[in-house]
Amino acid sequence: MPGVVGGVLILATLLLTQRVNLTGSSQVNASTIESSKRVDPAQVKALRDGVAQLPMEPTPGFGLRRELTYEQWVTLLKNEAAAIAQKHPDSLHILAGDSLSLWFPSELLPSGGTWLNQGISGETSYGLLRRVKLFDRNQPQTIFVMIGINDLIRGVRDETLLANQREIIRHLKTNHPKATIVVQSILPHGGDRASRRYWASVKGDPAVGQNPHPLWVKRLPIISNRHIRKLNQRLSTIAKEEKVQFLDLHHLFADEQGYLHDSLTTDGLHLSYEGYALWRSQLERFLPQPSQATVSH
Repeated sequence: MPGVVGGVLILATLLLTQRVNLTGSSQVNASTIESSKRVDPAQVKALRDGVAQLPMEPTPGFGLRRELTYEQWVTLLKNEAAAIAQKHPDSLHILAGDSLSLWFPSELLPSGGTWLNQGISGETSYGLLRRVKLFDRNQPQTIFVMIGINDLIRGVRDETLLANQREIIRHLKTNHPKATIVVQSILPHGGDRASRRYWASVKGDPAVGQNPHPLWVKRLPIISNRHIRKLNQRLSTIAKEEKVQFLDLHHLFADEQGYLHDSLTTDGLHLSYEGYALWRSQLERFLPQPSQATVSH
């Protein structure tokens, strides 16, 4: 998303005319909002697809944009889920998770249905557990859950992470008994290679008032991909015990050394277009066939 240098960016007119149909799939390429303003649900997809931004008050010395707060994202996704629920699409699929789900390119999501993206950057298993109820009113055919890497980055205990995963699964089973629930493995990461790539892309410390260097830059080198594989084995066991599907993506994304493959990532943590294309090929395995897609709940 292009940077904004100086002046005040005014896109109010665009936002008043940009009424996007929420039955389409969604991708987040823009994350700006004036904290005192409320976002109309119809603007969500425009914000996600990067075709609109909310007008911002200038901050002296620092650009015009601020990232959405966690609470603002929760409100935004709650409104989007409610809007989709009112439309009752015949074939609905949900992505639930963190930034990996959040940034899934809309053009790469499998066709033939409506996609509701419920990802938030930096999300943890506890955060997802608290907000998974926001789409209780939706009637999806498939729910894909990927969560956990931010727990590891923040030092959350394995037992806590796995217990939260189990509770997420149980909530989804109770409230979406007809849905196919797919628990996805935690992906590998680039380790110290990711950190080196990040430091090579920045110069010095962030300016006063700007976001500090992300926590994952320091944490990834000490999080073993071998440990993540063991966690995924335990997660697979939980999925089996809870009688839901498990999608093991880890081995597909790992290189010979066990790191996230360079061609599949932009920075050692987040995925490249090629990475999402690979992910898409695996999502398709769990989606209903075209003859089944029109069956209502």
